[in-house]
Amino acid sequence: MTHILSSERLASGLAEVAQVLLPGEDGYAESASALFADGSPDLVVRPHDAAGVAAALRHASDAGLAVTVRSGGHSMAGLSTNTHGMVIDTRRMNRVRLLDAASGRVRVGAGATWGEVAAALSRHGLALSSGDTSQVGVGGLTLGGGIGWMARRYGLVIDSLAAVQMVTVDGRMIGADTAEHADLFWALRGGGGNFGVAVGFDFIAQPITTVRFGTIGYRTDDLPRLIAGWRDLVRASDENLTTTLNLMPATPGHPEGVSLTCCYAGSDGAEAERALRPFRELAPVVSDDIRVVPYAEVFQDVTALPPGMRMAVRNTFFSTLDGARVTAVHDLFTGGGAAISLRGMGGAVARVGRDATAFAHRDAEVMVAAAFPVPESAPPGHLDQALRRWSRVSLLGSGAYVGFLGSADHADVAAAYPADTYRRLATVKRRYDPDNILRRTHNILPGRP
Repeated sequence: MTHILSSERLASGLAEVAQVLLPGEDGYAESASALFADGSPDLVVRPHDAAGVAAALRHASDAGLAVTVRSGGHSMAGLSTNTHGMVIDTRRMNRVRLLDAASGRVRVGAGATWGEVAAALSRHGLALSSGDTSQVGVGGLTLGGGIGWMARRYGLVIDSLAAVQMVTVDGRMIGADTAEHADLFWALRGGGGNFGVAVGFDFIAQPITTVRFGTIGYRTDDLPRLIAGWRDLVRASDENLTTTLNLMPATPGHPEGVSLTCCYAGSDGAEAERALRPFRELAPVVSDDIRVVPYAEVFQDVTALPPGMRMAVRNTFFSTLDGARVTAVHDLFTGGGAAISLRGMGGAVARVGRDATAFAHRDAEVMVAAAFPVPESAPPGHLDQALRRWSRVSLLGSGAYVGFLGSADHADVAAAYPADTYRRLATVKRRYDPDNILRRTHNILPGRP
């Protein structure tokens, strides 16, 4: 009873600056549940603005509540919700504003989704390279680095980032960029939500209206040869073209398949066709729906996982996709049960210095990610067996992209970054969150004084 009354007092104190939801109230379940996890927080706070975020943090600190910050709710490690804590749901802070038409500078609320951003910017003939899906939140994707459909042309999401507006754990509103709080700005570009609650982002958008986007489906009896052929083509390809090779296992009603998703972000149709032609000749083509579309239409929708099913997701970076790594990916896929994606890197991503941002994997040729469906009815050890198969791939890789990291234990988080990057992140963490209030993240532990 005391626990419930405490939450009710918190709700009353926050009512002027945020909508506060307690268990059982309308809207609570929507914020308490996320794509990869279900939670039962003591209360959900939906701030109207930065003042509401600051008040929520103060109340959580006074009550000793764990804090989860949610934007789109797509954390693969289940970090978009919690149990017996506070969820700060930023989705009401979703405004998208063009600040300067000449430079393309836009300000985006941390709770906006990338579908909302693309739709708003399209009215100005602008776009940002961003994630794969319309419902993914701007806050989470950006703070993790942001690998998107125009990465080879425009880099990561953080490479378009000019400033961040953030509420610190002690309730201060600060701005971080290359001049003010530069150490924090470095950390926010890849270090996740460890340092404060981001409420807004300034980006430099690009003059993009349409792209050539779609998927080529292949038939192949020699998967290693196809993977190696794709690698060779990526190395030589036009940087306007970003591709992902998808290896999908058979599922009920759907056969096993190999496909290539392509986004060409240049305006010259003839050049686009020249860039795409060798990929169409990589193996016998069974489908090809690449077409000119508004950039805002490239985003897919994500549906909820089937009842009784969860997904374990892992990823790593390959500096080079050599023969041993091709074989490891092939063996993981043919072993059954894993959906694998190989994302071509390079281009603009690689032209940013390794130490310029907390995302340090600039020299990677490929990011490989694997998703393992795990039924709740699976026998003990089922997931461990799948992850042992994954380990044969990860041992050939380096680090991980926290945006696709489906685990959150300290060893996995530390391994996601080069050692010197992690040490620098820990120093910034100590400066801005020394008591580790924001630990419901891919948590960087505060460094020692």
